[in-house]
Formats: sequence, C-alpha cells, structure tokens
Amino acid sequence: MKAIVYYDYGSPEVLKLVDLDKPVPADDEVLIKIHAASVNPLDWRMMSGSPFVLRLLSLRGPKIKRPGVDFAGQVEAVGKDVTRLKPGDAVFGACQGSFAEYACTKESKVAIKPENVSFEDAASAPIAALTALQALRDHGRVQAGQRVLINGAAGGVGTFAVQIAKSFGAEVIGVCSTRNVELVRSLGADRVTDYTREDFAKSGERYDILFDNMGNHSLSASRRVLKAHGRGVIVGGPKNIWIIFAHALQAVVFSWFVSQRFGMMMAKMNSEDLATIGDLIASGRVKPVIDRRYSLSEVPDAMRYSEEGHARGKVIITI
Repeated sequence: MKAIVYYDYGSPEVLKLVDLDKPVPADDEVLIKIHAASVNPLDWRMMSGSPFVLRLLSLRGPKIKRPGVDFAGQVEAVGKDVTRLKPGDAVFGACQGSFAEYACTKESKVAIKPENVSFEDAASAPIAALTALQALRDHGRVQAGQRVLINGAAGGVGTFAVQIAKSFGAEVIGVCSTRNVELVRSLGADRVTDYTREDFAKSGERYDILFDNMGNHSLSASRRVLKAHGRGVIVGGPKNIWIIFAHALQAVVFSWFVSQRFGMMMAKMNSEDLATIGDLIASGRVKPVIDRRYSLSEVPDAMRYSEEGHARGKVIITI
C-alpha cells in the first residue's frame, strides 16, 4: 500500500510517499480502506517535533512515523473481538497514520458514516468537530440563550464551533479576519467581529462562554469579556505550544480565586460523540467547510499550507 512516512523531525520536506505492507488488525481493531483524511495542527506539530521535549523522549528518531489522524473510509477486515462493525461498513473516526491507503484503529474510535454524508465531509470532522462539541457541551456547559464568543471562528475547529453552538440555541459572536467575515456569518453567527478593526476584549461586552481557538489575548483580557460566572475554554493557540500550556496553567490557577472558570481541553475520541457529529452533519445543522483538497502525493504541500495558519475550515487529503 502507499503511505506517507517520516524518519526525521523537520519541515514538510521530511515526508515521503512509500510502499508498505498492508497492516493487520489486532483483536479489538478494524482495518480501514481510507477514502479521505484531513490535516490537523497535531500532524505538523508531531512532524516538526514541537515542543522540543518530544525529540528528547525519542532519541532514535520520531516514535510516530506515519502522520494523519482523521479519516473516512470502509471497513476491510475486523479483529475477532470486534462486534459493532463488519467488512463493508462506511465509517469515519481516528487512527494513527491516516495519510495512507489503509490503516488500523480501535473499534471504539470509529462510527458509522451517515449515507448522505460524503467521505470528505466525514473525514473533516473527527478531531475538529469533537473538540468543538466537547469544549462547548462538557467544558463550557453551553445552554440555549447564552452568549458565546468564538475567537478564531474561521479555522477547522472554529467553523464547527460556530455551528455546534448555534445547534444548542446559543447566540454566537465569531471573531475572524476581514476576508472570513462573510464565511463566518454564513455559518450562522449572529454577529461577526473583524479583529483587524476591533479588539473584542475592549468592546465592553460580556459573554457566558469564551471559546478561545487563538490564545492571542492575556488571561486578564479574557476575563474582562466574561460574565461573573462565565467559562473560558482554551482549545488552541500559537505555534509555540509552551505559550498555550503557560496560558492554560495560568487560567487554572486563576479559577481557584475567581467565580469565572477557565480550562484547556483536548478532544477525547469515542464512537458515541462521533455518532453525534455524524447526525449533526447528516441533518444539515452542521456543514463542514473544506478549504483545499490534496492527493496523497501532495501531503507535504497540504501540511505546509495548514502550518501557515490561514486555512478556512479544513484541508482534505483524498486517497
């Protein structure tokens, strides 16, 4: 099978398209014939060995040599302990090494793809949509009628967050650049703030939830936009991951002394939440935004474009 691999940390030039043996699923795994995958910041952070401590933990080179997590495809084979899925099922979810023709993953990280959802749309969703869902529902505890500010509303996670927040009945204010204002408005945002013209932290408005996908404001500035018992959820930030961790740690400490609650989260992959996302897309309440499509041989270009940080929605790999 064809697959993208890397043997050294670095820029997208370290990625190679090679021939590998088709993997064999373990007892609790399924083998997937992949039709589409999508790029996430996790992919290029791991490829570049960022933060540097990743390199110290793996002195012989990258421990994970096959990039890609999100996928959509068909079940080719199942392990003996798999009970929910069968060969031929169209599915989507997460695995290690999705930039390939085949990959194995645990049954618990896979959900059935709705018939009216394309493989590309399904592949765009696992990490980004689950991050948005779990951040808003579980950490933000979003309720109908609440005001939700989404900082970074035009990216992969942000475009899902705008629509998922609206599906809960929230009033959504999206923050993005000038070129993305109409896109974010088309996703259902009640109002869109162009950060090149206005700083949301200086508007004097207050929100129930701050969904922070950018990490470009201080904690004190973030606190100013939240109501007395508001919640701030950090889901992303600058390329320097230490800044994100420092911001998150500071937020947790602040939460001990104030009525507002701050925290950082990462998506927890599970079939139940994947099925929820599938239902939202199938019903039309959530529509994935796809910026560009690349072939398997063009993965280095896809990673380079994603790393630049200007993608509108998701970058897809078609296989």
